[in-house]
Amino acid sequence: MSPGNPDRRRRLPSVDRLLADPRLEATRRLYGSAAVATHARREVARLRTALDHAPLDEAAFERLLEGLVLEVAAAVSAALGLPPRRVLNVTGIFLHTNLGRAPLPGAVAERLTDLSTAGCDLELDLVTGERGDRTLRLAARLTELTGAEAALVVNNNAAALLLALASAPAAEGGREVIVSRGELVEIGGSFRVPEILAASGAKLIEVGTTNRTRLEDYERAIGPATAMLLKVHPSNYRMTGFVESVAIEPLAALARSRGVTLLVDEGAGLLRRPASPRAPLRFPEGHASVAELLGAGADLVTASGDKLLGGPQAGLLLGRAEPLARAARHPLYRALRPGRLVALALDGVLRRQLAGEELPLDRLWPEPVAHAARVARLAARLGGEVRLAEAFAGGGAAPGEGIAGPVVALAGDRLEAFATRLRTGDPPVVGYVRDDRLWLDLRTLDAADDAAVIAAVEKARAALPGGSPAMESLP
Repeated sequence: MSPGNPDRRRRLPSVDRLLADPRLEATRRLYGSAAVATHARREVARLRTALDHAPLDEAAFERLLEGLVLEVAAAVSAALGLPPRRVLNVTGIFLHTNLGRAPLPGAVAERLTDLSTAGCDLELDLVTGERGDRTLRLAARLTELTGAEAALVVNNNAAALLLALASAPAAEGGREVIVSRGELVEIGGSFRVPEILAASGAKLIEVGTTNRTRLEDYERAIGPATAMLLKVHPSNYRMTGFVESVAIEPLAALARSRGVTLLVDEGAGLLRRPASPRAPLRFPEGHASVAELLGAGADLVTASGDKLLGGPQAGLLLGRAEPLARAARHPLYRALRPGRLVALALDGVLRRQLAGEELPLDRLWPEPVAHAARVARLAARLGGEVRLAEAFAGGGAAPGEGIAGPVVALAGDRLEAFATRLRTGDPPVVGYVRDDRLWLDLRTLDAADDAAVIAAVEKARAALPGGSPAMESLP
């Protein structure tokens, strides 16, 4: 032990002195003095132990003292996490799962604040004074939008699928669910269809092959224990080439003729298709809407609220009244119902859908000529170039359907570090690096945020070690 270290231990600041440091004020506001004090004690103890085992000269010791406050702040953030922040999305992925998927309308968010800071009639019939159902209004709006006889709302699409499977009546000898092998998918968060089936208590019966399933495959598999036929939207992948699957109409006819239920996992939340679609993002070609699936004979359809519907995370279960009533009586329904904030946000979005009002997803879809001029202006300001790149719906909606358009492309020799600076800036800006370029796709950014992106890019350049990266002219 260095003879100078005992004296240096006595010079370590007290916890109270650290808490009084103005550099910890923001951390104290976020997490409270007690939590910060806990981590301050640990950091002081760690430094005291280090002094016992490593001799330090005075300059090194002073540097440790100077950095102690920052170490405390970093330790608190690492242990408790930073609060969510508003992020500027220039990834070209409209429904970016990691960025919260569909943006809520501002008016809905404001109304949400009004209704959540005091009581509201979430489950109260104001006329009778009796307890009501928190999703009754949601069901009325969903049936109006889709033509379904009934609807339930739960906390996500996986929950809707689980409830539909779990509430299916047991047939003779068990409860079998028939699925094409080509539809046993896994999507984000390790959600696997076979695991949901197992959790529901149903027995999985696979038919067909990975790439080809025919109607006769389902016909041969139906037996006394069959409760349901399940058809799953491929979500975030697509098979091409030598493939075959069964359309809804013949599958529904088969289900009716054999007395079993047809459940379709639509997933993406496309409730209905207007006569004049404004954006291929919201109404992708070849993707049947919930209304179309029900019209084609599906008994039940599950969908998401936070994808093409443009609402909060929620699961929708729609279809015939009898199986929906059975699902509403199942014990799982109470466990899977959405909370107040989700129910209120979804209500606001559904009312806008009924009124034909624009949602944020619609406004992000640009008018081509004006958008090209916007991209050119920003590219010139940042010393980049306009290049064509594809945007995607994201969130498992319209898989593989890229939408080509102009994008700002920046080149340089420290692009990964540059992208990291942008992500960790204020505000965070999230683009993507590919093919020796940093790409900024303005189609997923509100035009009101263009100035903020410009400022963030310029700040990130200046903060890179050695100064601004060489953003040379692209060939």
